[in-house]
Amino acid sequence: MSQKNAWIYCRIDAPEDVHGALKGQYEQLERYAEQMGFVVVGSSQDLGQDLNVKSTGISAALEAASVGAFSILLITSLARLGRERANRRSILYALAWYGVALYSPLEGNVSGVEGGLL
Repeated sequence: MSQKNAWIYCRIDAPEDVHGALKGQYEQLERYAEQMGFVVVGSSQDLGQDLNVKSTGISAALEAASVGAFSILLITSLARLGRERANRRSILYALAWYGVALYSPLEGNVSGVEGGLL
C-alpha cells in the first residue's frame, strides 16, 4: 500500500483568530488524516474574506502541490476555499491540474464537486 501524503489547509473569514478557530480546524483535520491513514507533510492557513490563488496559505499549498509534495488536500469544508465562485474555481482547477484530491471530514472526497467545478 502506497503512502498518501496530505496537506492541511485551514482558513477563517475573520481578519484575526481571537477564538482559536484555526487551531480547532487543524486539530480536526489532523485527527481525520490519522483515521484515513494519510501522512501530513505540511500545512498552511489564511485569514480574511478575500481568498484567491495569491493568498499566502493557499499559495503555499499550491506551490507544494506543483512539485508533487502531496496528493491530498484536507479542508474542513469547500467553504474554506472561499465564497467567491471564480476564485474557488481557480483553486479547484489548479488542484485538479496537479492531481490533488480534496478531502473533508464531513463530506469525504469532494474533488470535482461544485457542479463539475463550474
